[in-house]
Amino acid sequence: MSDFDSAASTPAPAGSRPVKRRRVYGDNDDYSSPDELGDHKPHRPSRLSTRRDSAARRRAHSSDGSVDELNHSYHSRNRSRSSSVDTSHSSIDAPTPYRPLKLNYKTKFILKGHRKGVSQVRFSPDGRWIASCSADGTIKIWDAVTGKHMRTMEGHLAGVSTIAWSPDSNTIASGSDDKAIRLWHRATGKPFAVPLLGHHNYVYSLAFSPKGNMLVSGSYDEAVVLWDLRARRVMKTLPAHSDPVGGVDFIRDGTLVCSCSTDGLIRVWDTATGQCLRTLVHEDNPQVTTVRFSPNGRYILAFTLDSCVRLWDYVSGTCKKTYQGHVNTKYSLGGAFGISNTEGFIVSGSEDGNLVFWDVKTKDVVQKVSGHEGVVCWVDTSPQPNGPVVSGGLDGTVRIWVDVNEDDEEIGGVNGLKLEPEDGSENVKMENGAGFDDTPRDDASDDGRSPSRMEED
Repeated sequence: MSDFDSAASTPAPAGSRPVKRRRVYGDNDDYSSPDELGDHKPHRPSRLSTRRDSAARRRAHSSDGSVDELNHSYHSRNRSRSSSVDTSHSSIDAPTPYRPLKLNYKTKFILKGHRKGVSQVRFSPDGRWIASCSADGTIKIWDAVTGKHMRTMEGHLAGVSTIAWSPDSNTIASGSDDKAIRLWHRATGKPFAVPLLGHHNYVYSLAFSPKGNMLVSGSYDEAVVLWDLRARRVMKTLPAHSDPVGGVDFIRDGTLVCSCSTDGLIRVWDTATGQCLRTLVHEDNPQVTTVRFSPNGRYILAFTLDSCVRLWDYVSGTCKKTYQGHVNTKYSLGGAFGISNTEGFIVSGSEDGNLVFWDVKTKDVVQKVSGHEGVVCWVDTSPQPNGPVVSGGLDGTVRIWVDVNEDDEEIGGVNGLKLEPEDGSENVKMENGAGFDDTPRDDASDDGRSPSRMEED
């Protein structure tokens, strides 16, 4: 539920599902450089050919047409593109060897104010603000540079599981256990007059379209809903999955939506028609809790409850990379793509209190950092290259991290700003006391996404 866009920490259902054997997808398939994930590369056409997806094929690994049919137009176009590229680069020397990614993220600010677990954190598209939501039923806005608390937005009747920024960074959407979606003015903290109602269970994931005129939501009612934000009404309700929907996201041009569920399926939808264009499932059928498109729209990153993060080529229906090294067997964790200099990385939270960073190309863990007490529910990256990273956890804190080179670390500064000690009181940005209601809410769950929720359902 960022430029790298949009469920944070509720575990999956306790009931076990039968595992069916499926085709094995190799993690070592050919894969080009991590720069492919960047926005500066031409992206794969996002319009897949539409085929009606029948309910009888829910568990099929490719539900709509063959790979050849889906890829026909793309490969013919790609052949002509490749021939022109080969011609233009015929006189260029061999590419320089790939240099391994190096990261050194350190805590810059610890932001306190939420009274219960933080389920999601999101950078605004312009990188100026951070939004966080919590089981305490509130959404908070923070200054991404200074860590200053700007405002708190209250109005939901239960815990808030998901938030999303509009492309202009002026509106925030929030989804709650009260089954409602609310829109908020970032500058004033005031809600729009009428909430979006239509889901029949917890709202768990949200994402804005690139133009900001549509919103997609995923819910425990197993549906994916497309909303027309100008008319404030439901555009389409997609009977997407057979279990709660954990994650949804828009592709960069707005023509496709992806969704995932604890039924083990990842699905790609045509925004205009509501047709399911592709269904992806791994041979082990792990429960999928979060999905997001890569920045260039070519791949889908999927977080699963077998302690893996997988990178899928959704046109060919193959898993290209599997990233391991974190702990994720119980909670719905989230992460993001990031850029360091010119190289790509992936970051995720972990149930052991760490943030884990991987090199996109090599799959190597390039850094593990600790700081939160307990589960790190969500991590997001700044839209700018080499920017900060923000995390939120069940300990109720939001942390801002910055990449520090060794020289800066020795002198204790980052771009002229002092790196404050992690345990010192001066690095904690407390909420202003004025207008802050510290009364515990009886209608909010203890940790945002309680382990018993799905069992109750």
